[in-house]
Amino acid sequence: MGKFQKRKFERPSFMDKPNYKSIGYARVSTSGQTTEGQVVDLKKEGCCVVFQETISTTVKEKKRPQLMEALSALDEGDELVVTKMDRLGRTQVEVVNRIHDLQQQGIHIRTLDGLINTRGLGKFAPVLIGLLSGLAEVERSLTRERTLESIQHRKDTGGNLGGRPKTSRVKEGLVLRLRKEGCTYRSIREQTGLALSTIRRIIVEQEVIAV
Repeated sequence: MGKFQKRKFERPSFMDKPNYKSIGYARVSTSGQTTEGQVVDLKKEGCCVVFQETISTTVKEKKRPQLMEALSALDEGDELVVTKMDRLGRTQVEVVNRIHDLQQQGIHIRTLDGLINTRGLGKFAPVLIGLLSGLAEVERSLTRERTLESIQHRKDTGGNLGGRPKTSRVKEGLVLRLRKEGCTYRSIREQTGLALSTIRRIIVEQEVIAV
């Protein structure tokens, strides 16, 4: 019998380091919150660097310095990692548009809650993102149409809708200011005494008017 030849051990491919960067982005909306938990989770998932900031959800994307830094650090083939999709924008439309823009640049996105992983989707990623973009656009159009109809109806009826009392300009201004400061809907309700539905209406109408 011939001598036993020792087989050369080959490292499994799954142990190879990826040839792309994973960049993390963590965000909270108020100073009473902390990004610490998000940062720990993102680093555990292989992010080489995590950009983090405390900033209101009402602040526009271009005025979020750490988000801009994270996007600037990404090259084609890299991935942006967040704990949840809502870290990326103020609305569903804004989030979907961001995912679409990254896809166009050849940059992948992954959420730790497992909702989306464009690298894992492979060739189906553009199809899914295209579908999401279409749905988001339809939702935005319908929301804008309903809101404008509501505004016009209240103008025509002297400010009342369905018998509900008109919200004062002072309280509307307070709602918008508190939201801009990063307060949650429930926090705004506690400070103003307004119903959550009223608070949502005031904020949505302001967003529609600002478009």
